[in-house]
Amino acid sequence: MRDYYPEIQPYNTGRLKVSELHELYYEEVGNPKGRPVVFLHGGPGGGIHPDHRRFFDPNHYRIILFDQRGSGQSTPLAELRENDTWSLVSDIEKIRTLMGIEKWVVFGGSWGSTLALTYAITHPQRVSALVLRGIFLCRPSEIHWFYQEGASQIFPDIWDEYIKPIPKEEQNQLVKAYYKRLTDTNYTTQLEAAKAWSKWEAATSRLIISKQAIEEFDDPDSAISFARIECHYFMNNAFFETDNWILENVHKIRHIPAFIVQGRYDVVCPARSAWDLHKAWPEAKLSIVADAGHAAAEPGTRSGLIEATDACKPY
Repeated sequence: MRDYYPEIQPYNTGRLKVSELHELYYEEVGNPKGRPVVFLHGGPGGGIHPDHRRFFDPNHYRIILFDQRGSGQSTPLAELRENDTWSLVSDIEKIRTLMGIEKWVVFGGSWGSTLALTYAITHPQRVSALVLRGIFLCRPSEIHWFYQEGASQIFPDIWDEYIKPIPKEEQNQLVKAYYKRLTDTNYTTQLEAAKAWSKWEAATSRLIISKQAIEEFDDPDSAISFARIECHYFMNNAFFETDNWILENVHKIRHIPAFIVQGRYDVVCPARSAWDLHKAWPEAKLSIVADAGHAAAEPGTRSGLIEATDACKPY
């Protein structure tokens, strides 16, 4: 069982203006002359965390991490304007160009897997390998399962807390009802909805519920940026042209070495999506972790991801 690499601090941090409105925070960690890898965080709206630096051998990798539009230390916080999948794909290219990188390993989990796959399909010549976790294809069925009906059957007690801010007459379209409140001009209304939305995901993300993960969303900025941006993307089908865009285009990246790590008991992004991706892309190496849910930090998943980044070294 592999554990995190030691804690490490960035050797470079900066900000990149990607539009008139948005400015991104980025950092570089590890070996400045190492193999480039870019870390794509989840959410959307989740932001990066110091532990995200630790999935990679710092002696081998030049690790680039950044907060996506409206997330973490990027500004303006929780901004929905000019915030869509294709803008994020463009931002990744802007960062690659800024760093002077020709090709890099792309690492992403949950929404980060969605973005990693979309970026790779759009710019396959820039991707040397993919490491993916908790596959999320952003299909309507996946959104319905987690935010409307499905996961509710497994966590009925926590589900009741999730739906509490929404009147009964609006509960047949929960994402729409949440979007209405998360974009309300009243801050109190926004915050109540944001905490309920974010804590639902935090509570269901691990095989064993983590109180600490739930309490992280007591922070208003974290809750609002996470919930507003997620709901914005899900209201808009993640800005894809079709409901099954990734699988329809995965043939464009089947030549790229890929590792998929998936928790067997992932309720947020059930294993069905990872299996559907693997069937469409049999060359990708799929590892289903027998005792894990959704979170990257769970021991089996963490170990599988580090094994995957180590396996990418020779490519």
